Amino acid sequence: MNDLFKMIGKRLLSLIVILFGLSVLTFGLTFLLPSDPVEELINSMGAGHDAEMIARLEEQYGTNRGFVEQYTDWITGVVLRGDFGVSVKYDKPVREVIATKLPYTILLACTSFLTMVIVAFPLGILSAVYKNRIADYIIRFVSFIGVSMPSFWFGMILIWIFAVRLGWLPVAGSTSWQHIILPTLTLSLSMICSYTRRIRAVMVEQLSEEYISGCLARGIRRPRIILTHVLPNSLLAVVTMLGMSFGSLLGGTMIVETVFSWNGIGLVCTTAITARDYALIQGYVMWMGCIYVMVNLAVDVSYSLIDPRIRRGMERK
Repeated sequence: MNDLFKMIGKRLLSLIVILFGLSVLTFGLTFLLPSDPVEELINSMGAGHDAEMIARLEEQYGTNRGFVEQYTDWITGVVLRGDFGVSVKYDKPVREVIATKLPYTILLACTSFLTMVIVAFPLGILSAVYKNRIADYIIRFVSFIGVSMPSFWFGMILIWIFAVRLGWLPVAGSTSWQHIILPTLTLSLSMICSYTRRIRAVMVEQLSEEYISGCLARGIRRPRIILTHVLPNSLLAVVTMLGMSFGSLLGGTMIVETVFSWNGIGLVCTTAITARDYALIQGYVMWMGCIYVMVNLAVDVSYSLIDPRIRRGMERK
C-alpha cells in the first residue's frame, strides 16, 4: 500500500508540471491572437470605436498590460484563490460561469456513460460468445455503421424523427428530463459501437487462451467461466478507454451540446470562442486539463487494483 501511495505522489508531482505547462501554452496562445475581447465587447454594445470606453475596459480586464504581468497575475489567482479571471461575455468570474454550467455537463456525461455501459457490455459479450454466427455478424455490422457515423449528423436525424416528425421529444434545451434523452442517445451511439467492438476483441482473445479449456475440462459451466474469468481479465484492456471516454464527456462535447442547446460547459466554450472571451477559454482548457490528468491517475491506480500482478511488481520495486 505504501508503494501505491508513493506512485500516486510521483504522478501528482508530474501532473502539476503538466498543468503548469498547459497554463503557459494556453495563456500564450490567447495572448498572441490578433483579436481583442474588449473590442468584441464594444462592438456588441454598439459603441463603435469609443477610445475612452476601450481604455477603461482594457484597464478593467487588464488586457493593456504585458504578457508576463498578465500571466503572473492570472496564475497567482488560479493557484491561490481558484480565480480564473472575469468573463467578458457574461461579466462574471469564470469559475462562477463554469460552476453554473458544470452540473448540466455532469448529468449528461453520467447518463451517456451509463447508457453505454448498459448496452455495450452485453452486446460485446454476446458478439464474442457467438463468434462468426448471425448475432455476431449483425452486431459487428451495426457497430461499424455507428462508429462511422458523425455524432452531429446522428443528432440531426434523431431531432428530425423524434422531435419534428413524431413530436415526442423537444428539439433543444435543458430544462426537463425529456431534453436529456436525445443528446444522451447521440453521445452514447459512437461509444456503444466502439466499446462493443473492443470488448468483443479482447474477449475473443481471452476465450482462445488455454485456461478456458482447463476450466471446461474441470466441469465449470461456460457462463460462469465468462463472468468470473474472461470478463475480469478483459477489463484491464478497457479501463483506459473508459477513463478517457468519461473524461471527454466531463469536458463537455461541444458539438452535441451546441446542436441540442444543452446548457453545459461545451456550449459555453463555443460561445466563448465566438465572443473572443479568452478568460473563459483559458478556464475551460484548464478544466479539461485537470480532468484528463486526474483520469490518467485514476486509471493507473485502477490498474494496480484490478491486476494483482501489477501490485506485486510495485512491491518488488
